[in-house]
Amino acid sequence: MQEFTTSHSLRNGIFDLLSSVNMATEQNTELLDYTIDLFNKNGLSSDYYGYHNIDHELEVTYVTLISAIHSLNQKKFSLGDVEYLFASALLHDFDPGKASDRPHEKSVIDFINQDNKIQQLLRDVGIDSNLVCALISRTVYPWSGKIKKDTKEVIQNYLISSSYTRGNTEKQDHFMKLGHFLSISDRIGGYSLGDFSKAMEMAKMNAHASGWHPALIVRRAVLFFEDMLNNESDVFAQVLNGIPKHMRKNFLDNIVSFMKLREEEIQIYNKFTYEGLKLVPTIEKNNHDDKFIDALLEIYQELPKPSQFARDVFVESIHDKDTILNTLRIGDSTGQIIGFAKGGPLEKYNFEVDLNDQNYGKNNTIFLEPLALKNGYWGFHGGREIRQLFLMQVHAQGFDYMTSFAMRDVIQYRVDNDEHVEFVKKFDPERWDYYRVAF
Repeated sequence: MQEFTTSHSLRNGIFDLLSSVNMATEQNTELLDYTIDLFNKNGLSSDYYGYHNIDHELEVTYVTLISAIHSLNQKKFSLGDVEYLFASALLHDFDPGKASDRPHEKSVIDFINQDNKIQQLLRDVGIDSNLVCALISRTVYPWSGKIKKDTKEVIQNYLISSSYTRGNTEKQDHFMKLGHFLSISDRIGGYSLGDFSKAMEMAKMNAHASGWHPALIVRRAVLFFEDMLNNESDVFAQVLNGIPKHMRKNFLDNIVSFMKLREEEIQIYNKFTYEGLKLVPTIEKNNHDDKFIDALLEIYQELPKPSQFARDVFVESIHDKDTILNTLRIGDSTGQIIGFAKGGPLEKYNFEVDLNDQNYGKNNTIFLEPLALKNGYWGFHGGREIRQLFLMQVHAQGFDYMTSFAMRDVIQYRVDNDEHVEFVKKFDPERWDYYRVAF
């Protein structure tokens, strides 16, 4: 069960936590509402399909606060520490000029330092913005190698710039620990506020916004969690033990679920490697029963939401005589369906963005919806095979072009290796672009 359903309910939950420790001052409440307004005005509301939207910001703030208040009650933190953690969590990912979904900590900090209202609100509650910048800098991930070395120097400069921590190694060490606490809270965040359906959607959002191949989603999620469990166990335990029991259970259940999916992926890999599992691209005719539709729907629903074209008319579109559809099956052309490629005339799609496609209305273009494969079957070239089969069908039916969406790096590779492929329109920060293939 999900803890919160809207950013508004999250905002109220944060306000209640602030009230519980007499921190719901006029300034803190204004900072909370001002930050929410900034995200919404800059296209980073709940509707933005990127991991770092207003929901993530508020989820991290909620988890940071609830755990920090627990540490306050245990005398591990002061009320001032909670004040700093609240402000830093609330502002930690706001990057209005982002060129990609992943926030650039320097850009976030530059914005904070240049926003007069934020600066005034921080001053009004006695918060040094240098220390907020130090805490936010510590949320960089991964905390290793050159990134760690360079960021530690940046943090040290902020600690030296603050009159509160300058020349006091004990206070500097304490703020480094607060930054570590914020970093763990950032990574636990929304994964503790819902069941596995929410956790998987978050992972897909992160992968989609980061331009990862779908084959990497579960693998990187498992590494992400194992890193905390194995390498940051003390602070991880402090944050996790500070949240309510049902949230701890959500988080740990979600880790187990990702690990189970990873185990399934390895089993599938073994079947390909040692048992010669065969994937068969198959052209489908327009005579589909309910079992066939249900199999496609199950796979379709695993796609990230921006990849779910024709969502409201999915079943109807399968029966449409103009739809081109092929499946990827195991063993032979009657085997289990584990993927599909589907599309139709460009004019039958209503896009939420202006694609600037000069061929719209000319009835010479087929739009290929993003390929859909079951979890665990990405990375074995089955997607490429059903895409090539789809291209052959489009060409055989006499169309001049095929268009679709893909990650920028994928399109660039195709452009570099095939003179018939071109970009039509690029989209930032998603870097999920619209391209055309000419026949």
